[in-house]
Amino acid sequence: AGPFTMEGVIAVEDGPETPIGGAPDALEVFDAPGDIVLANAEAHLAKVIRYMRIAGVNFPGNRALKFERLDAITRSLIHAEGEWANGANGGDEDRRVAVSIGPAGGNLSAYQVEEAIRDANRAGYDDVVFAAFGFDAAAQEAIEEASHPKLRFHMALIRADVKMDDDLLKAKPTDQLFTVFSAPRVKGPEQQEDGQYVVEVEGMDVYDPGTGSISPTNSDEIAAWFLDTDYDGRTFCVCQAFFPDRSKWERLARVLGESGAVEPDAFDALSGLTSLPFARPSRLTEGDAWRVAVKVIDPRGNEGLRVRAVAETEKA
Repeated sequence: AGPFTMEGVIAVEDGPETPIGGAPDALEVFDAPGDIVLANAEAHLAKVIRYMRIAGVNFPGNRALKFERLDAITRSLIHAEGEWANGANGGDEDRRVAVSIGPAGGNLSAYQVEEAIRDANRAGYDDVVFAAFGFDAAAQEAIEEASHPKLRFHMALIRADVKMDDDLLKAKPTDQLFTVFSAPRVKGPEQQEDGQYVVEVEGMDVYDPGTGSISPTNSDEIAAWFLDTDYDGRTFCVCQAFFPDRSKWERLARVLGESGAVEPDAFDALSGLTSLPFARPSRLTEGDAWRVAVKVIDPRGNEGLRVRAVAETEKA
């Protein structure tokens, strides 16, 4: 069903008085003992590590990297370490891998990313795999900004089947339980002659430690992409939405053709990879920079985020 959003109403001091009197009653909550919470967390980590030993991590092109070894550790928010069994960079080079596992329920957070990266740098790892059922926007942004040539970061989406009981999930080495995805490749924002800006999505790139190369995903493999023209670093607001699969638009056009409601230019815009022109936010003063964010959905439903800072420039 897609991500959920939380919304609130801002209190107004001079508003009308509420007809509801008295203080709210205390809510009944489930207060689980600490040892139960700890046991559940340990069981979740042990389960993910066990399945990762079996299935490895899948990269683009149906390439799976297995682990020579993968041992559970207790180093802050790094939960396991090991080495790739397939070699790295196209040869027999050993690369030490750290694994940071997200929560059993909810998305991996930016705080966990920052802590794990800090520990991985100190420990001298070569690769860090962030494995989670979901990644929030701030976490993806933190991974993207921290990336550098010597220490590679990979976002591995855990398949929802892993939440099943062990009796129901019979993991095999060929199962794709951990699939790596990455941030989109974006061109722009570029300022146009009229002072407005456009963004172009070119595809998605994923680093493959097995070959030491970047594996590009073509733009025709993008299921949908969305643009936030004034990203605040916390909440992604969809300002523009695009669905590049033209076959879906053609079928819709045939259905709507008899009603005369089809606008070919609008259909072309909504199925394109270049955004509609958008203006610099009016809240900014002269010389201020702001950020835009692009979220891309691949055919498997994985979300990749790219954040770009925009500095005011002279009109082209």
